[in-house]
Order: sequence, then C-alpha cells, then structure tokens
Amino acid sequence: MPTRASDLVTLGLRIRHFRGEHGLTLDQLGDRVGLAGSQLSLIENGRREPKLSTLQDVATALAVPITELLNGEAPNTRAALEIELARAQKNPLYGALGLPTVKVTKGMPLAALESLLGLHRELARRASEAIATPEEARRANTELRELMREQDNYMPDIEQLAEDQVQASGHVSGALTHREVSVMAEQLGFNLIYVNDLPGSTRSVTDLVNHRIYLPPASIPGGHGLRSMALQAMGHRLLGHERPASYAEFLWQRLQINYFAAACLMPRNASVAFLANAKRERELSVEDFRDAFGVTHEAAALRLTNLATSHLDMTLHFLRVTGDGALQKGYENDGLPLPADVTGSIEGQFVCKQWSARSAFTHTNRTTEFYQYTDTPAGTFWCATQTGATDAREFSISVGVPFVQAKWFRGRETTQRAISRCPDESCCRRPASDISSRWAGKSWPSARLHAHVLSPLPSGTFPGVDDTEVYEFLEAHAAE
Repeated sequence: MPTRASDLVTLGLRIRHFRGEHGLTLDQLGDRVGLAGSQLSLIENGRREPKLSTLQDVATALAVPITELLNGEAPNTRAALEIELARAQKNPLYGALGLPTVKVTKGMPLAALESLLGLHRELARRASEAIATPEEARRANTELRELMREQDNYMPDIEQLAEDQVQASGHVSGALTHREVSVMAEQLGFNLIYVNDLPGSTRSVTDLVNHRIYLPPASIPGGHGLRSMALQAMGHRLLGHERPASYAEFLWQRLQINYFAAACLMPRNASVAFLANAKRERELSVEDFRDAFGVTHEAAALRLTNLATSHLDMTLHFLRVTGDGALQKGYENDGLPLPADVTGSIEGQFVCKQWSARSAFTHTNRTTEFYQYTDTPAGTFWCATQTGATDAREFSISVGVPFVQAKWFRGRETTQRAISRCPDESCCRRPASDISSRWAGKSWPSARLHAHVLSPLPSGTFPGVDDTEVYEFLEAHAAE
C-alpha cells in the first residue's frame, strides 16, 4: 500500500485514468464499490489513502489487476506532468515564496500545465545555481576533508574496483601503460579519441551515445596526464555517477574519480608491497614511489596518504603550497595544525614561513627533495618537499610525519631544522616592532584582487563546465 503523498497522487490518477476508460462517473464507480462519490474524489486527488479492501473492490469494478492500480508509473503523459507539479508545489523551495498552490483541473489546458512546470523547473535550477558560491564550495570541501580524515583517506571499495579493472586489462607489473588504459576503456564499451578542440572548461568529454571518451592530444599542465584523465572519465561510469544535484555531490564525485584513477595507476597490492619493502629498508621515499609507477610527484604523494595509515601503520600529512605560501590542498591525520579560517576551510590560508613547504623555495638545488625537521606547538615533524612550477606559478609538494615516524624515510639524517610558533602571529605574520614603527602609515600597497573571490562558481550541468561548448563539441564530432 502507498504511504507517501506522491504515491497517493499517482494511485489516484491511475484510478481516474481507468475510470475514464470505462466511461464511469465518480458516483457510478462509487455505487459499484460502496463509496460516496465525494469519498472516491478524495482518493483520486491523493488526499485520502484507501483501504486494501477498497482498492480490491475498485480493481474488480474497473476490470484491472490490483497491481495495475499500484503501479508507480503515471498512466499517461498528462498525469506525469500533474504528478510532477504536485511534487513541485509541495517542495519547501516553493513553499518559502508564500504563494498559493494551483489546483489542476480536468479542463486545464496542457500548455498551461507545461508552463507552470517550466517555472518550477527554472526556480529549482536557479536555486541550485545560487548555492554554487565560493562560500558553499569551501564549506562542502571542508566537510569532505573531515570525512576523509575520519577514514584515514582510504576507500576500500574503490581500491578493489581499481584492482579488478587493472588485472582485467592484462597488467602485470610496473607502470600502467596507455595501451592497458585503452583496453580498460574497450572493456567498458568505450573508445578513447584524442582531439585538438576539446572545450577549454573540460579535461575530457564522454559521449554516452556513441561510446567515446574525448581527450586532449597531450597532458594538461599541473599533473593531469592522459592516462589519469581517461581513467577519471571511466570512473564516472564504473561508479554509477548521475548528474550532481549539488556542489557537495560534484566534489564527492570528483574525489571518487581521482581516487579511482590513482588506484589504477598505483594499484593497491603492488603499491603496498613496494612501500612495505621500502619501510623495512628504512628507505621510504616519494621520489622512488613516483618513479616506480611512472606518475607525477603530487600523484605519488597523495597516493601515499591513501595507503600509509591503513597498510603501513603510520600517520602523515600532505601539502600543496603556492610560491606565495597559500595552501592549495592539504590533508593530515598526524596532528599537524593546518591553518584554517573561522569556517574550518584551509584552502587559501597561508602556511608558516618556517615550514619546509615554504623554505624549500629558497633551496638552491630544487631537482631533489628538500628535507627538514620543524618544531611546532603540536610537536616536531619531519618533511620532504619537492618544488615545481606551472605556467602560472611555482608550487611545492610536501609529505611529512611526526618525529617518531621519520626513521622509516630517506632524508631522516638531515640537519636542517626550523622552529614554528604559528598560529602565534609573532612567528611570521607580524612584522618586527622596529620595522613596523618605521613604516606604519608610510606605505600604501595596491592589493591584487582575485576575481573568483567576488564571483559565483560558473554554473552549468556540472559546476565550472560550459554546457554550450560541450554540446557544440559533441555535435561536431558525432558524425565522425
């Protein structure tokens, strides 16, 4: 028996539909089932739940199985529209407007019904767009970071999925090849197509009609390799993703496909065996892990955060920091006090100048990792930092552990040491008193304003993606 209001509406419309097919009025059907026409009207309008015995009588009178009445589908197109409108008018989004509900009558033109629904759909679309602001993105990202911290940045289901897919491709050992990635796509029913005109707002585009995954002809700066981008696109399909209904869901999907791609490029079993052996030899190194599987330094560092706690019994932290000290990405389950704003968001916050993530930029030899011990109010941490650069800016990638865990890593013998008192502002955020007194009120810097601080996130079917570009791109390639 239906219990939700939406189910009752569907049931009532199905009764009305079959009553109409038999040419019966409410009173005529009521006489056959022992109900007043007014009571039957309440049932047809979804305002009263009928007893099972009443439903059996109605089904008998209309010569249809009772299962046909209880079918959850609308009996026809108009009924489907009426159900959608009923649900939309009960949505809190509409209720907050304080407007009356519109009663749909038999005589309401179909065009009027479609117009009302069009308004409701646009209202829902605009509400979804409004929440995709920088503030919403930061809140959602903070919640996601806390969730992953609780589970030690480890997702066993995706680990097993990736392991199975890699084995099915015929991969045995070493770096996953482009050919093996292509085989994985073919097993999923897709072909990888490399094009020069991919929309600028996308990394890849998947054509679900012609079963193609379009990719750029070369890797995207910032570590987005072709293998990784192809695996991310496949991840959406294998993980059963639907169009995200919120920015939080979009971020969750992005995290899952990134995790899947990393778990394919650095499969769990092979990675754990490599890392466990390095730990036994006290030679753990992101550099070696990176080179063994043919990935970027950042990818190897992030993958280490997936496996270190669950398989190597150690806590750690990861940082990606820009040349000016702003934190772009961060993860920790070792107690390192990451800088955060009042909402708990860490993105865009400046890390201490004493941390190796920043002091590495002053290191003369940047081709190898920079090692440093840092004394903080939360304890002493050892870090290995590698610097790099994109066309836009330089950055550093750091992986660190508490002092007691440093014994497993190459570079533990370093004599480089620093003291950080952050978040105490006297550490590195407040100028020395003599300099401050000399220049206070005697300077006027012109600050650089980042446009994204004021702008909402780009809206579209997927946040940040230009729908028009994507659809025009698919249209151009569909006939190939």
